Amino acid sequence: MEIQKAGDNSQLLHVGELTIVQGIDEKRAREIYDEKFEIAKKNFTEEAFNIANERVKELESRLIPKMNAMDDGLKAFADPSFQLLLVEAQKTAAATEQVEDYELLSELLIHRIKKGNDRNVRTGIHRSIEIVEDISNEALLGLTIVHAVNTFMPLNSNLISVLEVLNNLYERLIYAELPTGDEWIENLETLGAIRVNQFGKFKPIEEYYMQMLDGIAVIGIKKDSENYYTAKKILQKHFWPFMDLFTENELLPGYVRINVACLKDVDNLTFYVSDGKGTFGVPLSDQQRGAFREVMNLYSKDRILNNQIRDAFIDKWKSYPNLNALKVWFEKISLSFKPTSVGKILAHANAQRCDKTLPSL
Repeated sequence: MEIQKAGDNSQLLHVGELTIVQGIDEKRAREIYDEKFEIAKKNFTEEAFNIANERVKELESRLIPKMNAMDDGLKAFADPSFQLLLVEAQKTAAATEQVEDYELLSELLIHRIKKGNDRNVRTGIHRSIEIVEDISNEALLGLTIVHAVNTFMPLNSNLISVLEVLNNLYERLIYAELPTGDEWIENLETLGAIRVNQFGKFKPIEEYYMQMLDGIAVIGIKKDSENYYTAKKILQKHFWPFMDLFTENELLPGYVRINVACLKDVDNLTFYVSDGKGTFGVPLSDQQRGAFREVMNLYSKDRILNNQIRDAFIDKWKSYPNLNALKVWFEKISLSFKPTSVGKILAHANAQRCDKTLPSL
């Protein structure tokens, strides 16, 4: 044993073993990936190893570039929890022959890196990775479409723009023939990806979107009517110029509406002002939000006109091929269901596999 003494007014630090952990580069990441596969491959016979190795390499070819593209993404390889999950993902990759599954597994692992601090999310991701090989193609597609309906809504207050964005979205998400019958629903329920409501069906797709777009699918105010001039005075008192706040009703000629997609959006509206140095947002005041609601209370509630709005919305919806296919398919689903946390994560990862521009869950 060696004894060291410190001099006066000094400190002595004895270091028995010093380990310096440096950042993980792509070369080291691939080495760790292979090291983890050494654990996974112990379950395979010699005859199965070559096939398993080829499939696991397919996962690697998709996962590493995605992690490398993230800020500090490769650091996840130093996380023991991520390493354990990686082994499970490699086992699942080795067990599936579907190319889409490797991409799906890579999306789930990326989601784990981004949201891994949330234990509920982490649990859902772990379970999702376990069932990737068990979920049928039809079930995954159906789950993804239902999740998309519940989750994605364009940030636009123009009806045509909204429908175009949705039509393009479903063109990417409907990558195969939509499932029929009940087997795909049973598959999802067995895997714990959904909770089935035995006593109800999904509401018609146009009804759902009309509720979500209740600032667009409205009658509004008839031009040059008494209510129109009353609304004009209210807006002139709190805003200028007031005409920027009205827009023509695309579903009912001769009527105008406040230019918002959803009525509850009024609580979060922001005006953008330029002062010569830049543009900045100014939230609405309580008085301005109150003015908007006062104007919206002047909207017509005529039943006949309401039916005209509904019919016009359906006609617009059906004019887009992918939205019409979505409508027809929804009407044929025999049971309604709600995706579980596992189902949401799996569906969202699959949606991002189809459309890289979609936001994280």
